[in-house]
Formats: sequence, C-alpha cells, structure tokens
Amino acid sequence: MKLALVTDAWLPQTNGVVRTLAMTSSQLQRCGHVVEVIEPRSFRTLPCPTYPEIRLAWRPYRRLADQLSALDPDSVHIATEGPLGLAARRWCIRHGRAFTTSYHTQFPEYVRARAPIPLGLSYAHLRRFHGAAARTLVATPSMRRMLEARGFAKLGLWSRGVDTELFRPRAKSFLELPRPIWLYFGRVAIEKGIDDFLRLDLPGTRLVVGDGPALEECRARYPAAVYVGYKHGEELASYIAASDAFVFPSRTDTFGLVLLESMACGVPVAAYPVTGPVDVVDDGVSGVLREDLRAAAVAALELEPGACREHALRYTWEAATRQFLDQLVCARNGEPAWVTPEATSV
Repeated sequence: MKLALVTDAWLPQTNGVVRTLAMTSSQLQRCGHVVEVIEPRSFRTLPCPTYPEIRLAWRPYRRLADQLSALDPDSVHIATEGPLGLAARRWCIRHGRAFTTSYHTQFPEYVRARAPIPLGLSYAHLRRFHGAAARTLVATPSMRRMLEARGFAKLGLWSRGVDTELFRPRAKSFLELPRPIWLYFGRVAIEKGIDDFLRLDLPGTRLVVGDGPALEECRARYPAAVYVGYKHGEELASYIAASDAFVFPSRTDTFGLVLLESMACGVPVAAYPVTGPVDVVDDGVSGVLREDLRAAAVAALELEPGACREHALRYTWEAATRQFLDQLVCARNGEPAWVTPEATSV
C-alpha cells in the first residue's frame, strides 16, 4: 500500500499523537508499505497560540496538493484537524478521493479550558471535518460512545501499543528522593489536570517529568514538587520505573499512552474513571480509578508490579498497526465502520 499520512503534529514535538503516528509509520514501512508523512516542517510555519513550541503550517494548500498529486497514494489518512488536515481534506474532496481521519485529541475541552467558547460550537466544527471521511478512527470504545452521543458517525477502532523492551521494570535506586515517589509525566498544561495532582496532600515526593505552557506557573504555585523537565528514551523509562505510583489527573485524554508506559514499567496508575483510563487500566489490578484521586493514589501502592506489567503486555504496536491497516482496507471497500477486523498480515 502507498499511504499519505497527513499530520499537523510531528517531530520534534513530544506527545502521544506523535508517538502513535511515528510508531505506526515505522511498523508499516518495516513491512514493505510506502508511507509519505506530510508534516509542518516542509512548510512555512507560525507558532500555535498558547503553545509556541508547536508550529502550524501557514497557507499550505498549494504545496500539499502538489505532494499528494505526485504521490498518487492508495490511501490518505488525515491524523489532525489543523491547517494541514484541513488542506488535505479539501484536496481529497476536490479530487473525489476517499480518505480516513482519526480523533486523537479532545480539542473542544482543550479550547474551553482556555477561552469561553461553547463546546457545542467546537464539536459542530469537528463533526463537519470528520463527517466527510470514509471512516474516523478512535482509540477506545468509550471514546466511540462519547462521539456518537455528539452526533459523529462511521467510527472505527484503532488501539495503541507500548514498547515493552524500553518500558520495563528497573532499579528503584535510580531516584534518591523521599518515598513514596508520586510521578506525573507528560505535557504540563492546564487541560491535563496537573493542578489536581500537585495539590494532593501526599507523603513523600511529587515528581513532575515533562514541560509545557503551565510549567513556570506550577513551579511558582507548588514549589515543594520536584520538576526535572522532559526526559526521553532510557532516561525517561528509568524515571518511570523508579517511581512508586503514576498519578494521571487528566479528564480529557482519548487514550493515554503514558498509562501503558507506566504499567509496562511495573508502576501502578491512579486516575479518574474517565475516557482513557477506563479502557486502558484494569481497575484494582494495574491501577485504581476513583473520583477521589488521593484515595486512588494511596490504594495504588498496594498493587502488584508484576500484574501491572502483564496487563501492559497485551498492547503491542504490531497489533495496533494491523488494526490501523485493516481499517483503511475496510474503509476503501465500503465495509461497516465499527468493526474489529480479523488481523491480516501487515
């Protein structure tokens, strides 16, 4: 298959969307498929409001149209709803080409956290964007139900994976901090609920691994926490594995790759019982889901690290990529949307 993967989120950004797309692209290429990633670095860009580290393509249609016409792909997958996603959608409609999309981020909730824009208005825009697609891929059954309640249709499942060789149990001695060590890792931003974590009255150390637009405000408001910035690869995995529990305060994630990465390291999760954790965490086995986040964190310390890792081992990038590919094939063939196709060879 020759696939055009169009995304406004790409390297050097560090987030779950980029990891998902990069791992899927790598898996497909390893198995002989041609994947052309169309991303912002090939275009003139401007900083995203409130996220200056994210660069958005400026007026990308003409160059993107040339790229897609030259590639003449078998499938076009539009991963994001930004300028590149909008331009690719426009090209596909103009040329009568079917395309698929994916729903990675709850943008209406993200926008609402920063500005008084009604959720209904934002969701109306997203319904229109995704409504033209042959299929919109979502990561979990609960995300599908939520979007269906908002009027979305033609939804298909595309799950996620975790690198269990990188994310594995390691020595706790890597961190010399008062225990228990309560970890948050990921983007430090208001929509991630970081305040809910940092205001918890917990013994030991609250550790923040990551960066983002709310970092300096968090440092000022919660100086007792330990902030170490972004970590990557082996160093990130060492920080995770050396912690005692991962507190995930987000109510807006569509999946939460960090949940899998924590569990794969043998570190239990404490989270709210919301979309993302309810599908990914085995409550009482690999984590604890409660509206009382402090109670969830304390209870998580009693869970077995081995059970956390066993749960994470069920999620592989190979299986997730097979599912993605099968969804593209089913969409091209006009098959019903909400199916989990039989695994085919990638």
